[in-house]
This record gives sequence, C-alpha cells and structure tokens, in this order.
Amino acid sequence: MPLHPEAQHLLAALAEENVPPFEEMTVEDARASAKGFAELQGDPVELASVVDRTIPGPAGDVPVRIYTPEGDGPLPVIVYFHGGGWVIGDIEVSDKPCRQLAAAAGAVIVSVEYRLAPEHRYPAAFEDCYAATAWVAGHADELGVDASKLAVSGDSAGGNLAAVVALAAHNQGGPAISAQVLLYPVTNPDFNTESYLSNADGYLLTRGSMQWFWAHYLGDQDADQYAAPLRAESLEGLPPTYLATAEFDPLRDEGESYGKRLADSGVSVTSARFDGMVHGFFWTLAATPSASHVVDDIVAFLRGVWN
Repeated sequence: MPLHPEAQHLLAALAEENVPPFEEMTVEDARASAKGFAELQGDPVELASVVDRTIPGPAGDVPVRIYTPEGDGPLPVIVYFHGGGWVIGDIEVSDKPCRQLAAAAGAVIVSVEYRLAPEHRYPAAFEDCYAATAWVAGHADELGVDASKLAVSGDSAGGNLAAVVALAAHNQGGPAISAQVLLYPVTNPDFNTESYLSNADGYLLTRGSMQWFWAHYLGDQDADQYAAPLRAESLEGLPPTYLATAEFDPLRDEGESYGKRLADSGVSVTSARFDGMVHGFFWTLAATPSASHVVDDIVAFLRGVWN
C-alpha cells in the first residue's frame, strides 16, 4: 500500500526542521537529535511507581528504570532495550512507550541503559543487556515479579539486543525467557536486501544511517551470532516470538527473514507488517496513531503465552 498519510505528515514535519540524516552528524549531535522523538509520544501514562536505580553489570553499574503498574503481584516482567543503532537513544526517549506498555500489559518493565558505541563497541551493549536480564530473573522476589513470566523486548537495535539475549540465554542454559517481542529488529548487516534498496532514503531511517550505526557498533569486527542473530547456526528452542516490521523500512526484509527462520526452526511466531508505516513507529505513536494497535497486539500475544 502507499505510505500512510500519518507517516507522510511525520516525514514532512521532520523535513521542515532540516535535520540531516544521522550519517551526516557527529555522534553527539545525533544523540541530541534523538531526544526530539519524545515530543511525538503524547502524554506519559501514570503508573504505581517509576524508579531509577543501578544494577551490577560486567563493566560497572548499569542504570535501569523500573516501571510498576497497578495490580497485585507477583506480576509478569518485561526487560526492555531501547533502539537507536546502539549509538543513540536512552531510557528517557523510550520512557513514554514503556509506561504505555507497562500499563496495558499489567507487567513490570525494566528498561536498560546499556553502554553505547562507539565509546563501547560490541559486545558491550549485548553483555549489559544479558547481565540485566539475568539480574531481573535472580531478583524476582525483590521486584515483585514472576520469573516464569519474563519476556525480553526492544525496538530496532533494542530488538536486536532482545533477540540476541534470548539466543544467548537458550545457548547458555538461562535465564529462562518465556517470550521475545521484537519491534522492527536489526538482525543482519546486509545492505543489499530489497527493502534496503527500495527504502534507502526518504523514510526516516536511511541505508546510510544503518551503515553508520553498524560501523560504530562493530568497528573492525565481524558480526557473529550475538551481533547479527540472523547468522546464528540454529534458532531451535527459542521462546515464542512477536515480531513487527514496517513496510517502508530498510530493516523490513531482515526482520521478516528472522521471523521465517524462527518459524522454520519450530518456534511459535506471531508476525505483523505495519503497512504504510516507516521505521521507529513505537517512538512516534502520537504522530502515527494508526500504528498504536501494536501495543494491543503485544498484550494479546503475551497474554496468550503467559495464561
């Protein structure tokens, strides 16, 4: 279908601001620019509590934000990893989406402020996210959550991190993850897929930006399975998966290829392509309300897994 009018309006508004693509910015300017997405998310949902703290990580303390909705515990728990190409983004930019998801799902969300590239290249972000997930599983009583209902989730690069945390947890025998929710995830640095070529420019995320992000994340390293999960030798035994993609997104094909490989490996997969939408819609739901049913989709999927 054609580009959705809401996405057209969003892209036109961003174009009026004359913001250059990320690959033409410094890292500092790109990070500052990303903070503007919070203005496209509406009002914050009130919850029973929102607490900032740090937890032990592999290279020092890792900041997290813990969102607790109303309800009697123990509650399900979602460990959430924000997007931003492993270079930009933070728990502030994903604050409103996490609040919305916590309230809708009736689940505690632990949002992780993992280390960013290029100051901390791969595998720093992956190691922080894996450690945070293991910490949540090990501190379920303290958090008032049910460790048997622990999901990992993320958007874009955060979807990549959720996928590789689930993969590592399976390969290494824990922590036990009941579900993964992957929103337009990064799964492989192949810049010549059909969606990369047809959506290379003009749809918010560009092909050049993704090349810039990957270069900052990997440096001169090759992408192994914990950087690019589509390259994993086996995906068998991974948890039930919800995977969303956007039609006008360079990452569409690699996300859908990952979903197909999961399904072919015997994993239960619920896939949804958001027609007419561009990358990043979980960060822009006030500007693209037609995509807001993604929250309902996630909640329905998780309830089907947990109940």
